[in-house]
Amino acid sequence: MQIERLVQMVFYIVNHGHVTAKELSDFFNVSTRTIYRDINTLTIAGIPILSTKGAGGGISLIDGYTIDKSILSKEEQESVYQGLQILQSTKFPNAETALSKISAVFRNVMESKWLDVDFSYWGSDEKEKIKISDIQYAILNKHVISFYYFNSELRKSERKIEPLRLIFKSHAWYIAGHCRDREEIRIFRLSRIKHLKVTEETFERELSSDYSLTSECKEECNFPVLKLKFSTEIAHRLYDEFQEDQVCLCDDGNYYVTVQYELNNWTFNYLLSFGKYVEIIEPEIARTMLKERAADIVKIYM
Repeated sequence: MQIERLVQMVFYIVNHGHVTAKELSDFFNVSTRTIYRDINTLTIAGIPILSTKGAGGGISLIDGYTIDKSILSKEEQESVYQGLQILQSTKFPNAETALSKISAVFRNVMESKWLDVDFSYWGSDEKEKIKISDIQYAILNKHVISFYYFNSELRKSERKIEPLRLIFKSHAWYIAGHCRDREEIRIFRLSRIKHLKVTEETFERELSSDYSLTSECKEECNFPVLKLKFSTEIAHRLYDEFQEDQVCLCDDGNYYVTVQYELNNWTFNYLLSFGKYVEIIEPEIARTMLKERAADIVKIYM
């Protein structure tokens, strides 16, 4: 709701010239304390708002300042509009209202819907969907969230965390937060989170300014390097699931992929999803482990 209120507030001040915090408070149906926080947010964003106290005081824009759409290039206008489209597509509250207001100012920008963001898996029902607006609210307003989490071994656990950042890295979304169970900063892959709830409990913790998701994944450096051979029948999956520099088409007509994986159940179950179209070339221990799992599957049908 704040994004709509901030946009409306700027245009309200422009149209009225000089207003009071009480007037804005009554118009937007929020407290004067909220109004002053919004004014501070707008000031930080670069809107030159002047606030004076005492008789004749109030809130206004600095003399000579006007909102002129001509100062933005066509590309910049599109960037503003597209940013709001992203908010709208992620179900950000009232983003559509803000989008229509900006559209009225930038009449020549693209108006087609070009993006849809959905964190749920294919075939999931509505109750399983995680809305980015819920996560955004929890992070910005410092509310503890609870959920069920499935790790790479598919073990289910109930977690409570202090959410600190939403991160997109290597084809997946993650939440970085302080885990109440582990008493440390942990990362949680969004696709493995089920039944997320924003609780009433709040916290004060901040994420370190030098935090990096890469540092959380540093243990991957110790994973063994797997060399995999894929036949052309499965080639359509390779560039969806591996990086371009990991895939090589060789003279024998097969694709070879070099990747670091932990030798655990998740890795072997994942490789088995390629069926007969994948072969582990090295290391030998990984070949043996996959062969044993394949043999276990064969036993079921004997």
